[in-house]
Amino acid sequence: MACLLVSITVLHLVTLAMLFIATLEKSWWVWTESEITDLWHNCFYMNTTQTWVCATTTESDWLQSVQALMILSVVFSSVSFLVFLGQLFILSRGSVFYFTGLCQAFAGFTDFAACLIFTFHREEILQKGSRDLNKGHFGYCVILAWLCIPLLLVSGVLYLHLRKKQ
Repeated sequence: MACLLVSITVLHLVTLAMLFIATLEKSWWVWTESEITDLWHNCFYMNTTQTWVCATTTESDWLQSVQALMILSVVFSSVSFLVFLGQLFILSRGSVFYFTGLCQAFAGFTDFAACLIFTFHREEILQKGSRDLNKGHFGYCVILAWLCIPLLLVSGVLYLHLRKKQ
């Protein structure tokens, strides 16, 4: 039982860390090695100063949807973890971690919605009329966000089946 509990906790923390990285890092769309776009900024690498110079992205409805959904995903997963820790001490023996599982599943669904919106509406989100999207590619943060979806849903299902034992 202790091994299962530790495994679920580690899975939850790894997934939460991946969500944080996917939401906050600068690599949702890569134009070139020196120009990238994320949910919050457009960044250029300046060779002269060897630093990244970032400007705020142009807001669009689709971008705001992706931002909100990714933040909701992080919030749901964080709340899920805190509730899980609380339920370890509060729940009676034989109880199931329903609320924790539902929060984790909602985190997976919001992450899924954000990834779908970014994938299918990247032209409107990136708003680079003069640039060809075929010259860019998805960055590692999109891949991390997509990888989080099955991990969040699996951990949500595990929480729904996990019973507290003494």
